[in-house]
Amino acid sequence: MAEYADREHYIPLRKSDLVALICRDKQLPRDQVNDFKQFCTLISAVFHFEYLQRLEALKDRYAPLDPDSETQPLQDPGKEDRTRRVDALFDDFCKLMERANFKRLTKDDIQAAVEGGASDWGINMYVDFKVFERIEMFVRGEGQTVRIKRHPIFRWRKKEVKLDVYHRLAIAVKLRKHKRIPEHVDTDDVFFKLFKDIPPLDIEMVLPGTTIMMPRMVKYKMSGSFLGTIGYGLFKIWATIVGAAATIANLGVAGLVALLGPLGVLGGYGYKQWYSYQVTRQAYSKLLIESLYYQTLDNNGGVLTRILDEAEEQECREAILAYYCLWRYAPPQGWTAEQLDDYVEMELEAKLGMKIDFEIDDALAKLEKLEIVTRQGDKYRAVSLDRALERIDYRWDNYFQYNKA
Repeated sequence: MAEYADREHYIPLRKSDLVALICRDKQLPRDQVNDFKQFCTLISAVFHFEYLQRLEALKDRYAPLDPDSETQPLQDPGKEDRTRRVDALFDDFCKLMERANFKRLTKDDIQAAVEGGASDWGINMYVDFKVFERIEMFVRGEGQTVRIKRHPIFRWRKKEVKLDVYHRLAIAVKLRKHKRIPEHVDTDDVFFKLFKDIPPLDIEMVLPGTTIMMPRMVKYKMSGSFLGTIGYGLFKIWATIVGAAATIANLGVAGLVALLGPLGVLGGYGYKQWYSYQVTRQAYSKLLIESLYYQTLDNNGGVLTRILDEAEEQECREAILAYYCLWRYAPPQGWTAEQLDDYVEMELEAKLGMKIDFEIDDALAKLEKLEIVTRQGDKYRAVSLDRALERIDYRWDNYFQYNKA
């Protein structure tokens, strides 16, 4: 069973597309296509029911910590109970992200990204980690995207540039009271955020409690102009005083006017520089807002629902692929987990060009739980399609047992 450092477990293919692809396979008898589709429908129904239970449990746990909640709890949890709920919620969220095949970023990963500057499309931000009581970040889909870059001088010239990105970035954060956090933000709540196509260097752009850091060249330009003007103004004032016989009292009206002239120029230019700084800051704020607007996928409770849905789809894809390959391609004596894993990965790469590190242990565990594979020694065999349909249908029928007799 091959393990790859440069591959992910996530299968970027919709479940319905996967079923359609398999149904076109010549190894699937034409008279069993409809039965196989029914098999996939039952598999999906089973996982959907089980994930619905997980969703309801997660919503109940998040309800008193949701900043967007419109419902009122019957009893407000105390400080100790709230702390316990926060810890439990973070634990559940981490497990959910693992099921959805996200990779957890360590503190060192986050620190390195924050200190690495910004991409050509990002803004360098100052991050004060003291604003976070707890923070977890997860990524999935390390790849590249193409963006358009203009020439720094000839602005009409454009070129395509490949940019390294995380196709998905998820954040769970619990804030603490801090001067960088607005007073209207409830720091007792937990915030979830989900973004797309975020460059690793621009992670700090999506964090709360950050401050925009002006690019170094902009700082140099504004500081140089301001210091130059101060120097020129002071020189003119000194020259006026010296040329008017040493004291302001001896300057007369004309001398005072000559003295106030450079002061007025200095004050006016100081205001101009301050206004220019504010305009530049607003321009970077606008860039930040636009970036987050187009790259934000979901917030808070919506993140949990979306990730649960993706985890459910992933479970279905893994189970369907593992069962089909074992049923149609394995020899009569069956395959080991390693053999099945290698075959699924080979099929995905050959037919779709997808290089996936298939999560075989998880897939086989699901099939064994559904009782649609058998194991003898280290070899696995798939039961017939008819038998698989019977067992899954039986499982579905017995989720609700009610008998008046």
